[in-house]
Amino acid sequence: ELQRALAIVTTAETASIEPPKWLVAPPSNRKKHATLTLLLSDTHFDEVVDPLEIGGLNAYNRRIAEQRLQAWTENAIRMARHYLSGVTYDGVVAMLGGDIFSGDIHDELKESNETVILDSLLHWSEQIAAALGTLADEFGKVHVPCVVGNHGRLSRKPRMKQRAKTNLDWLLGKMVERHYAKDRRFTFDISENADTIVPIYGWGHLLTHGDQVNGGGGIGGIWPPVMRMRARKAQRAMEVGTPFQTMWIGHWHQYVSTPGMVINGSLKGYDEYAWINNFGFEVPQQALAVVTPEHNITFQAPVFCQNRTKEKW
Repeated sequence: ELQRALAIVTTAETASIEPPKWLVAPPSNRKKHATLTLLLSDTHFDEVVDPLEIGGLNAYNRRIAEQRLQAWTENAIRMARHYLSGVTYDGVVAMLGGDIFSGDIHDELKESNETVILDSLLHWSEQIAAALGTLADEFGKVHVPCVVGNHGRLSRKPRMKQRAKTNLDWLLGKMVERHYAKDRRFTFDISENADTIVPIYGWGHLLTHGDQVNGGGGIGGIWPPVMRMRARKAQRAMEVGTPFQTMWIGHWHQYVSTPGMVINGSLKGYDEYAWINNFGFEVPQQALAVVTPEHNITFQAPVFCQNRTKEKW
């Protein structure tokens, strides 16, 4: 047995191997078409986060929010143009996923917000319009689907009837739509219900805020209840003939991406609510994906929006 083992070792040591040479195909002259897909949600504009109350992990106010919105716009363009080469973008789908404002649905928000809600609406409609205009200047065409979140509502309790039209997220979308009414680069889908289907190259993308989920506090985290919601929405969509492949949601302030579901982070970042409830820390970030005709979502990444040096905290 030892002799046989030695013979095998000797044969292996004296043998020569010839690795194959992989052939790399030359670059194709055919253009690779794609659509840049972005989700902007949970910005909570004009909420104030005091770093002293959360261990110095984050700060937020109007000035910082403006910087982060600008960083989101610039970094999304940078990722599309410089991190991915050889792609011809047919345009941008810039989804507004709700909770654009923190609102005044809680007394503590009414007391601590930077300003009153109508002033927030006027100011941030201009800022959002500027961000979308920059995307249009870079990519040509911009489609803006919009759903409402739970923080922008005008009532204390969540509404079932007239859910969208009694929410400031809907009104902001309408204001920006009116601003670009004569600009043919823009199309809008300001939904009057909680969901909207966004078809991209025939692939179905469902946009919803994500506050319809119940639970998420157990050891499994948000994943089990979110998957239950997705399964129910997928079943209903199949029954009515509007199937989708990918669901986009916000609300949870945790960036998670899979081909079948994208959960967005937050532009606001970590806050007092997350600190008191011992939630995991996450830097301000928003979801980005590149959708191609052949494979639906082909590339996914977070767009980081925070620069502490510039924000000066």
